[in-house]
Amino acid sequence: MTSFGERLGAVVDDRGPLCVGIDPHARLLTSWGLADSAAGAREFGLRVVEAVVGRVGVVKPQVAFFERFGSAGFAALEEVLGAARAAGLLVIADAKRGDIGSTMDGYAGAWLTPGSPLEADALTVSSYLGPESLVDTAARAREVGKGLFLLAATSNPEAYTLQSALVSDLAALRGETVAGLVARHARAINGAGAGLGSIGLVVGATIDRHAVGLDDALLTRAPILAPGFGAQGAELADAPRLFGAVLGQVLPNVSRSVLSAGPDGVAAAVAAAAQEVASWPR
Repeated sequence: MTSFGERLGAVVDDRGPLCVGIDPHARLLTSWGLADSAAGAREFGLRVVEAVVGRVGVVKPQVAFFERFGSAGFAALEEVLGAARAAGLLVIADAKRGDIGSTMDGYAGAWLTPGSPLEADALTVSSYLGPESLVDTAARAREVGKGLFLLAATSNPEAYTLQSALVSDLAALRGETVAGLVARHARAINGAGAGLGSIGLVVGATIDRHAVGLDDALLTRAPILAPGFGAQGAELADAPRLFGAVLGQVLPNVSRSVLSAGPDGVAAAVAAAAQEVASWPR
């Protein structure tokens, strides 16, 4: 079975690393002339999928903006996920699930099981119940060719104090940050080898990754989902400076900066962003 890392690498080689968010929040739906409803979210998501096909290879639906409409919202999300995967896009479900034991097994079953109504290619997961709590989920993902993106250093400023805190109770890791501990866990699962692994990290483009302990060695083989570009303040042109030697592992995520172009302009906005990313040194 082809691993998620291998599939992701092939998509990046073919269509570049840009990841487009599918975020049907109320203001965007209104600006697109759509109802702030499950039906509006469905239409929005399907239009974004149509606009990005042939321009990028990865999309990231934000689950919360569908979930707010209850069962109808999840039904809309199922259609958007299915349409995106049918169009040959890799889909990262941005659900940020995280729990222990059978509860986490349930989340993994919902999002990573082939044939599930909510099937995605990868899932964002919270590592802050302890990275070890995700061992079984990571194993399940790899068994079925799926991927995970562990929250390591997120783009929201409220997270900095926790994620940059030093680990003090493990002698072998003393001086390492909490974010670094998460990255070490991902590196161990991915193991040695060439190419991208199937266990990635979320590392925000608005933070100094070195300040939170994420040096190049800890990021070995990990796909890096990088939110924070556009509306949150980082510019795509900043990425080579921010990520340096690991730039080739980065999936820059853009959402509002392209979605705000509206239904008639989103395709051109995505194409322009993809062209800018294509100019990065490789």
